[in-house]
Amino acid sequence: MSGEYEIRQLPLSLKMSRQRVEQFLANNGLRLDPVDYYATVTRVDDDQILAGGGLKGNLIKCVAVSDELRGTGMMQTLISHLLSTAREHGHEQVRVFTKPDNRNIFESLGFKFLAQAPQAIFMENAMGGLSDYCNYLKGLRRPGKSGMVVMNANPFTLGHLALLEYGASLVQTLYVIVVREDCSHFSYQARMNMVKSGTQHLHNVVVCEGSDYAISAATFPTYFLKQLSDASDTQIMLDLDLCNRHLAPALGATMRLVGSEPTDAVTARYVELMEQQLPLNGIEVVVMPRVGQDGQPVSASLVRSTLQEGCLSRALQMVPATTVPYLMSDLAHQALERELHATPKPGLVDEHDNGAHTDMDLELMHRSIESLRPAFDQLAQLGLSRVLPPAEYVQQLGVNMEQRMLSATGGVNTHRGALFSMGLTLLAAAYTWHKEHVVKPSALRHCIMKLSHGIVAVDNGSHGSRAIAAHHVEGALSMAQHGYQRLFKEWLPYYASLSGDPYRDVKTLLHIMSELDDTNVIHRVGYETAQEVKREARALLDNFGLADLEAMNRSFISRNISPGGAADMLSLTIFIDSITN
Repeated sequence: MSGEYEIRQLPLSLKMSRQRVEQFLANNGLRLDPVDYYATVTRVDDDQILAGGGLKGNLIKCVAVSDELRGTGMMQTLISHLLSTAREHGHEQVRVFTKPDNRNIFESLGFKFLAQAPQAIFMENAMGGLSDYCNYLKGLRRPGKSGMVVMNANPFTLGHLALLEYGASLVQTLYVIVVREDCSHFSYQARMNMVKSGTQHLHNVVVCEGSDYAISAATFPTYFLKQLSDASDTQIMLDLDLCNRHLAPALGATMRLVGSEPTDAVTARYVELMEQQLPLNGIEVVVMPRVGQDGQPVSASLVRSTLQEGCLSRALQMVPATTVPYLMSDLAHQALERELHATPKPGLVDEHDNGAHTDMDLELMHRSIESLRPAFDQLAQLGLSRVLPPAEYVQQLGVNMEQRMLSATGGVNTHRGALFSMGLTLLAAAYTWHKEHVVKPSALRHCIMKLSHGIVAVDNGSHGSRAIAAHHVEGALSMAQHGYQRLFKEWLPYYASLSGDPYRDVKTLLHIMSELDDTNVIHRVGYETAQEVKREARALLDNFGLADLEAMNRSFISRNISPGGAADMLSLTIFIDSITN
């Protein structure tokens, strides 16, 4: 910037810089909200902050100008800089929540007013933006009386289904908007699919794509509010004003339906304000009593917490059949995360180190696991078919999913073995449940064997295939074709016996290591050393100690030993326990 002043980024990762920004904002009656980028205005020959503003994704935040620069046009210059920076990072739509007093300033820079609450306004600078979304909604309109529901469906429960069935009985068309904001446990795409498949029998229900315009506690900044206690009501009022001004008119909806909220105070307040605000614009609010089960209201949060506790059978009682594959897929995802975070593990990536790997770390493994979520969802959904899909179709699907994983990891083989064993078992589990409404170990084993016997072994030159050919050990396909016999007969009961043990996962890993001919180990250090690894694992398990476990990890790292096959079987054991227990 030419002249007397300059704009530059200030790294908030540095404690001193962060403190300077916090003090500057406090002097201007503001707080520092989380930002990815913060720019300050100073004199060329001085570092005193005279103005500043930040970005969190496509959202402008924490903008302030000192008394010295007010009325000089510096606010407009700073906002222009933030707009340019946001677009350099690929954000064509830039938004801001700010005080109502700042509306004229932002409008002079091309921002459009979207919604207001007593203490805040919501604006955006974009071609199309909200108007494009409203045009999309207008294209879905049907004649006759219509209503709308906005839901997160994280996941889609019997309570959600009851609300939509009731709403569909009151209007000719019921529009359902699924919140797009992807900070939920289940992804936006998974939630959309759950709602669509769960409402296929309701022919007057139209499931709409969500938008980025849902205003939640996760997206609404509070830096400009005098009292943090005002944040919830302000966020809710903005969201309701968006509905009043834009969404309901676009759909032609004259009714909004919502479930009652007996437990969560924030959601209950949302319903209360909805009943106050929407009728002012001619929108009738219908509140349906929450569906209960065993004296407890059914809620998505209860389903999630039940899954976390490993009570799949209880969780399944609270969701429609179409949601079941997503719950099973989530448990598969959790099992991989459990294996990853079991610490310390000998030679494997964990929270302490990268084990015997130079091409993997905790972040890469997380990316790999996340890349498998859509694959697991798809495989579990296949299980709801009347008959098992052809083995060649499943095999090709696995190949495609493997390519997606490799793309996410930059070509590093992080979870190829886990994708095969977990994916196959997940499909079999969903199919078994669909047929019997319970997953018994014997039926699950039978289904795994039936599925895997149609899969053709491919000598793809992998480490595993070479180890199998050279030493005649059992590979991943053979183990599946035998229904993971050792897992069901030995590893699963052993794992179950350790309930409450803080080292349950690591001890089960050692137990598996002591028995499994791990092709990963054989490839790295040879067959004879692999047998020694089995003996070492058994000896440590017989006299378990944390210091000895850490010593084994150091030894494995120095000898380039990584029991990846045992790790795959640990995550599979955890998963099967969660769906059969």
